[in-house]
Amino acid sequence: MNTWNLNGAWRLKYRKPGDEWSEIPAEVPGNVELDLMRAGVLPDLTRGNNVYRALEFEECEWLYETVFRLDALPAERLRLVFDGIDCFATIRLNGVEAGRAANMLIAHAFDVTGLAVAGENRLEVAIAPAVAEGRRLPPSPSENAFPGNWESLRVRKAPHMYGWDIAPRLVSAGIWRGVRLETVPATAFRDIYWATLEADPDSSRAKVLLAWDLIPGCAEWRKFRLSIRLSHDGETAFESVRPLFSTHGKQVIELTDARFWWPRGSGRPDRYEAELRLFDESGRILAEDRQRIGIRTVRLSRTAVTGGPGKGDFSFYVNDRRIYIKGSNWVPLDALHSRDAARLEETFAMALDLNCNMLRCWGGNVYEDHAFFELCDANGVLVWQDFSLACFLYPQDREFCDAIRAEAEFIIRKLRNHPSLALWAGNNEIDSAGFDWGPLKSDPNRWDKLSREVLAQAVQTFDPVRDYLPSSPYYAPELIAEGAPHGRKPEDHLWGPRNDFKGDFYMKSNAHFVSEIGYHGCPSPASMRDMLDPEAVWPWRENDQWLTRAVRPMPGEDGYNYRIPLMARQIAVLFDSEPQTLEEFCLASQISQAEADKFFIEKWRSEKEWRGGLLWWNVRDCWPILSDAVVDWYGRRKLAYAYIKASQRDVCTIVTEAAQGVHRPVVVNDTSRPVSGVVTIRDGESGEVLLRADFSCAAGEPARLPGIPAPAAPALWLSETRLSGDAEVGRNHYIAGPRPFELPRFRRWLKLLGYAADGFERE
Repeated sequence: MNTWNLNGAWRLKYRKPGDEWSEIPAEVPGNVELDLMRAGVLPDLTRGNNVYRALEFEECEWLYETVFRLDALPAERLRLVFDGIDCFATIRLNGVEAGRAANMLIAHAFDVTGLAVAGENRLEVAIAPAVAEGRRLPPSPSENAFPGNWESLRVRKAPHMYGWDIAPRLVSAGIWRGVRLETVPATAFRDIYWATLEADPDSSRAKVLLAWDLIPGCAEWRKFRLSIRLSHDGETAFESVRPLFSTHGKQVIELTDARFWWPRGSGRPDRYEAELRLFDESGRILAEDRQRIGIRTVRLSRTAVTGGPGKGDFSFYVNDRRIYIKGSNWVPLDALHSRDAARLEETFAMALDLNCNMLRCWGGNVYEDHAFFELCDANGVLVWQDFSLACFLYPQDREFCDAIRAEAEFIIRKLRNHPSLALWAGNNEIDSAGFDWGPLKSDPNRWDKLSREVLAQAVQTFDPVRDYLPSSPYYAPELIAEGAPHGRKPEDHLWGPRNDFKGDFYMKSNAHFVSEIGYHGCPSPASMRDMLDPEAVWPWRENDQWLTRAVRPMPGEDGYNYRIPLMARQIAVLFDSEPQTLEEFCLASQISQAEADKFFIEKWRSEKEWRGGLLWWNVRDCWPILSDAVVDWYGRRKLAYAYIKASQRDVCTIVTEAAQGVHRPVVVNDTSRPVSGVVTIRDGESGEVLLRADFSCAAGEPARLPGIPAPAAPALWLSETRLSGDAEVGRNHYIAGPRPFELPRFRRWLKLLGYAADGFERE
């Protein structure tokens, strides 16, 4: 296959309704806002209130143009491939329409054989405004959305682009992923599916399914031979050559001495080189495919409702071993997605540094490309993948169902061979939106064809070995019958009042698995000064730019105005007062966030006998905002980052909340091996030893330690966990005693913990 890369410098024309065309240089991959900023038409949208200037361009028409040269026309057919167009586009080559696209979230390929010429070729991509298209068919009374998001319901763009509490409103346009022209081989594999049917680590045996489909390219295809080879570290594990009896087929491969793919902390993420080749009679290779696959099974054990310990389940099993999940929600890397690729490796390295063994690809985002999944494959990080539907009651008519079916088929076939992919989920919070939030209380099992039929059937058809969760959280018929009370969902998103992270809402939750939870943390003063105009940095009250960072989608919209007062109230829970300077406000909010995130993670881990895991929100911001992220847009780490790193160590000592006046520490072991050692817990200020105890944990199991009396006054407790035969010491802390605390004293505690006195990452 020959390929011509068409990325790079293009020209971009644009016009508002009734205006003449304007023209500026453009970059592909790119977003129109970035081109407008480079050309000086728009200011830096990340500063002050400048992001609202993008609203002026929402109804523009856009026309991308480039010229490329072909020295000669190849003999094969030609196709033009766009890995991402945003999103209502008409593609013309040399003045002739080659095709149309209407979905930002999938790739589009167009046969341009007969349109391309030898010599100079002119390619045009005309993009219509998404907001106008979104108004083409008004929503029905049964549909629902946030204010300002109604026109997004029928548009296949990342939902967050219309405004969200984690992202600004940037209803962008552009060619946001790469473009190429390529030849189409006459004979090619059209589809290849690898799946593990059985995995038995005890006997090192496995059964692997291979399903393949090919385009033969000629009438003599029955004379072809198919070669299948699996190898590990260069050594052949399986090899066969077979004649063709059909252009598609299946084969079950049995392996002995198999090497298995494991999540991080549980073993090596071993992978095999999987190679398919098609030969003609002379031995000439007609088609070939190479992939790296992992041999593992993943199973989600869940019940419809729960009543707490021993009365329900939501747990992941890899290779029939229960894996406790420690991880995060993976949200947009950038509000302007052409920049995602540049931020991927740095952000993923943070998730690894925080010892995440699962990332949940949230349903308000784009679908990540192979590069993300390759990182997860190589590093043993499981992926929970939502389909790109979130929080709204979407259309249910045939036209929209067909669009979602086509999107799902494309995404499933694209991603299903990655061993890291653990679960498909139909959507984010749509069951909740229908039953708990909307004006029309409704049972999603009765009306939501998208999650109960369309997506469920797509997964069953194209990836039948993987589990499917209709919604997160899922309201099963049994749960609906009970009225979906707070304490009965096996898997839940714990946001709630957020008035006290040790309040009843969290303490009394029976959720086995928490797939969303978080707490606000203000960025550092340096980041606040980077994102705000100098006159708007402080105070926060009646501050328009702080509201923009809250994240207010449009001027005057007040749906998210609660977020800053909420953060101030959270600070008051710990310190009983509101700081009066920017530096103290940022510090106090970061302490509040860090202590809350730590508490959530450790509460669920300390009860891992019946809890299945927790995914906190989230690693990094996609824009300069005030948020629950532990790393801000500029890459500056909040205090919560360091806290989470300590709390998510594979072996960690956790001090649980006092019961009958006694704290009972627990050592949790998330590894696949038994561990033993000694734990020492001291008072951080006096150095007094409060507990020294030997411990021994079976593989994947916790060990309970003797209790420590609860103190009458606030205190910092420091723990050290020394594993037998390991020189590294695991350190953690616990803030004991009654609240509120004194902020100056907490500053001293931060120094004792090894952090800067102001709690912020060094500039």
